[in-house]
Amino acid sequence: MLKWPDVLNLAKSGNPAPDRKVVKTDAEWREQLSDEEYHVTRQAGTERAFSSEMCSLFEPGIYSCLCCDTVLFDASEKFESHTGWPSFTQPIKDNVIAYRFDGPAFLKRIETICNTCDAHLGHVFPDGPAPSGLRYCMNAVALQKAAKV
Repeated sequence: MLKWPDVLNLAKSGNPAPDRKVVKTDAEWREQLSDEEYHVTRQAGTERAFSSEMCSLFEPGIYSCLCCDTVLFDASEKFESHTGWPSFTQPIKDNVIAYRFDGPAFLKRIETICNTCDAHLGHVFPDGPAPSGLRYCMNAVALQKAAKV
């Protein structure tokens, strides 16, 4: 189970190798994604808070990266954060998400990126529920929900 010191260490020292890499040109991403999806995932944008029904979905299933289909989260790790974005406590595997510092160093804000295709997903914060204490605050537009595998 990842905890905040682990996330800080990964952002500082480097991320684990992904199982696979997906690399596409900017033109290929633009062709595949809507304008909003492209803005969020390829340009590190943020969707409007409370703009997705995904925030209130709490049924079994898995969530994968919209860009490359990499499985990122299990719905059993999803919780109501009241922030306006879907929130999770842990990724499905330690190597599916990459971490990097985002913004001024004093904030210690950590950006979360799909480790397979480098899509911007959101951020992770140390204010989530026990036992991990993590809150993966994700842009719903960067995720797609699938049936439980």
